[in-house]
Amino acid sequence: MTTPPPDPRGTPAPTPAPPSLFDAVGGRDGVRRIVERFYDLVEADEVLRPIFPGDLASGRAKQVLFFEQWLGGEPRYSAAYGHPRLRRRHFPFVIDERAAGRWLRLFTQALREHAVPEAAVAQILEGLGPLAHHMVNAGEDVPREPLGDARLT
Repeated sequence: MTTPPPDPRGTPAPTPAPPSLFDAVGGRDGVRRIVERFYDLVEADEVLRPIFPGDLASGRAKQVLFFEQWLGGEPRYSAAYGHPRLRRRHFPFVIDERAAGRWLRLFTQALREHAVPEAAVAQILEGLGPLAHHMVNAGEDVPREPLGDARLT
């Protein structure tokens, strides 16, 4: 690693902060494109498609808002829907380990297809891996009624 050259006053130049994950994926537009590609992959996937609702439009829109916030953008998801409470929101869908792994694989593919830097992909997956496996609820006695657009606190 190199040290920045000193400025004329003899103090080192500040080291620029690394970009946020939100910036690394291309900001709001990048998040939208990644989520759109992810949902295109889900639509064609024999494992995940049956788990998702028939109409994917609402899920696409919510996931864009969620990932904007999760990656460091504005908290638009929470402003619209309250606390994410992702596990509870996923109870209506029976999710097993295979589905969680497939979800991660397809999301990773969407990130890489949009040329997200590998360091950012690794950092994103470090957070998403445990989160995806936390959604697993197959064989559990959980409430299966959908929450819809309920605002959770």
